[in-house]
Amino acid sequence: MAKSRRQFLRIAGSTAVIAAAGATGFIVTRTPDKALAPWSQAGSAYTDPRKRALSYAVLAPNPHNQQPWLVTLEGQDSFTLSYDLGQMLPHTDPFNRQIVIGLGCFLELMRMAAASDGYRADVTLFPEGEPEPVLDGRPIARVTLVKDGSVAASPLFAEVFNRRSNKEPFDMSTPVALEDMSSIIGVVGDGAITGAIHDQESIEILKDLSWRAHLIEVETPRTYMESVDVMRFGKAEINATPDGIDLGGPFLEALNIAGILTREELSDMTSAAYAQGVDMYRDIIWSAMGYVYVATATNTRRDQIASGRDWIRMNLKANQLGIAIHPLSQALQEYPEMDALLTELHETLGQQGSRVQMFARVGYGPALSPSPRWPIDAKIT
Repeated sequence: MAKSRRQFLRIAGSTAVIAAAGATGFIVTRTPDKALAPWSQAGSAYTDPRKRALSYAVLAPNPHNQQPWLVTLEGQDSFTLSYDLGQMLPHTDPFNRQIVIGLGCFLELMRMAAASDGYRADVTLFPEGEPEPVLDGRPIARVTLVKDGSVAASPLFAEVFNRRSNKEPFDMSTPVALEDMSSIIGVVGDGAITGAIHDQESIEILKDLSWRAHLIEVETPRTYMESVDVMRFGKAEINATPDGIDLGGPFLEALNIAGILTREELSDMTSAAYAQGVDMYRDIIWSAMGYVYVATATNTRRDQIASGRDWIRMNLKANQLGIAIHPLSQALQEYPEMDALLTELHETLGQQGSRVQMFARVGYGPALSPSPRWPIDAKIT
């Protein structure tokens, strides 16, 4: 009873925070405009074609919004893509597979943006060799932009500013047509292995598997805390460090000010905030209306880059069709507690012997705000 009373007082306190600030004023001033600026400025703030293309590339999806990319401009038309080793996720992504997939997304958006300006992107992957078993500082790619009148813009590029990874419950009254799911996986490159899960029995099996994987991640302290450590609370923190998992907006910021939604509360795995955070994901996972995936025959760094390129095209295609898409990475992660479910997911999808690189639920969901980003100038060394 005492704990419930304390929570009630805190919630009442959060309401008072909004009232004291002036409800309308507090609400309209909570948008982290500085952190969201890259979404509106891409392509418009630069004359150098490399920076123009790269300013779109920074909008790429990547694990935990870590934005690990680093770029070194070279000469008048080239650059090298590398990464910040301080932005890795050693507990949930110990071999950096997910990070490399995110860098593949970055390269594909860069290529699309360059093509829209009439430039061909000549990409040499891993010029100093593939870094194994973990990223070790060797670069991802060297890229030269070449003016080429034969280069055509991708019709998917028009969706760049609208693309989202939709981490909200989906509309369970509206099924996704199999032909639309086939269109989503139809944009992948040669050699990729794809699948669309549409039958209800398989969907229910994968919902249960995804939920169990989520529980493993959030009930394993080191993997759970890896998420908490990169959470950004409220406008000031998001603007100051526009990466990681943003917890912003007037309601969440008021809860943070009131002491309900804080890093300390979420770090306490016995707290109400932790329990509510875990349970919130239940509605998300169990609202899946189907699944799509992309796999590779092997699991080299080149495979991971190719999977990232495929994934961003799948994400853009889904957006073009008005379909929400949300990658579920938990069961694909490589740490001991997840090993059994990693095997089970491959067996369920019929992909024993292959490597599923991306697995996502699809459906129809609400419109979302973009994620905070660093501008490309902050990532050029």
